[in-house]
Amino acid sequence: MIGIGDHAPDFDVETSDGTRLRLADALARGPLVLFFYPKDYTPGCTTEVCSFRDAFGAFADNGAQVLGISSDGAASHESFAAKYRLPFPLASDPGGAIRKTYGIPKTLGLLPGRVTFVIDRAGVVRSAFNSQFNPVKHVAAALDVLRTLA
Repeated sequence: MIGIGDHAPDFDVETSDGTRLRLADALARGPLVLFFYPKDYTPGCTTEVCSFRDAFGAFADNGAQVLGISSDGAASHESFAAKYRLPFPLASDPGGAIRKTYGIPKTLGLLPGRVTFVIDRAGVVRSAFNSQFNPVKHVAAALDVLRTLA
């Protein structure tokens, strides 16, 4: 898995709002909180995504953008984002190419991993938080790091 101090690999994804997003373009607007989660509509993932939603104001106050990525398709992301009123986009990685590029480990060798990265404007990873079974802690870990970047 890529770690603190590494340059984040670039990507180009379709998001739940129907636009395309490149990492380089996102970073031109500020730091990015990039979280990988296993699957839309599962209990842990819904908890995690809603935690990011509920803290979105704090991310914005720190100049950060938020992007969630899973292997679900665009239609699933669109309905998931609408149902939970997400103020940030979700991106589809159906073949897992981005997940592999970032080196996200599987949990118990089976489940797609749950990892959150904080990437600064220069594209350097400032935090890599890995916890499959405590989805709410991803938000606090990311905000702690963002506050040090301000």
